[in-house]
Amino acid sequence: MPITSQQVRALRAESHRLQLKPVVMIGNNGLSENVMQELEQALSHHELIKIRVPALDKADKKELIATICERTDSQLIQTIGFVAVLFRANPEKQRFAKLLK
Repeated sequence: MPITSQQVRALRAESHRLQLKPVVMIGNNGLSENVMQELEQALSHHELIKIRVPALDKADKKELIATICERTDSQLIQTIGFVAVLFRANPEKQRFAKLLK
């Protein structure tokens, strides 16, 4: 389900308000199976997470984040430097349901 620009703004503000720290850090080895499992687990549990990507050039970083979003079925909320904020709704938890209405 695509989210609107207003919902993106609300989730961006929420990630700042909660002072989220990166929960998954991707090393120089890239997207290993273990990293993908950690991403899936973090998104299922928290819904809104920050990840730290390795120091790559802009195009490679953008491609890596797009690959992560595609493989985890999550949506990119924001990127600042080497940190990206991702969101995937969990129907069981619905922590951010009020923001998405």
